[in-house]
Amino acid sequence: MTLVRFVSADGERTIEVDVAPGARLLDIAQAHGQPLEGSCEGQMACSTCHIIVAAEDFAKLPPASEEEEDIVDFAMHVTRTSRLACQIWTSEALDSLTVRIPGGAHNMQGR
Repeated sequence: MTLVRFVSADGERTIEVDVAPGARLLDIAQAHGQPLEGSCEGQMACSTCHIIVAAEDFAKLPPASEEEEDIVDFAMHVTRTSRLACQIWTSEALDSLTVRIPGGAHNMQGR
């Protein structure tokens, strides 16, 4: 199991979720009410599932592909630990992961 922590953009709310290996972070976020749209449905054609991975967890993840890095460049509030939630999958080696929802995140599909 992987403990995933979603921290709100203002840092005031944290949701913790235990998930099995093989789960996609975008699906986990959406299932737990996080404002990540994923308008391309995980096809890496948009940046609406941009998240900021905690610095201490960033190195635990496989490196982003060049294509993912190019898409992340279009997101708002990008940091050096920015990733796309559609490209992160839980694994048995990943015991915990903390991510912050960037400021300006909106889920237009939930309205």
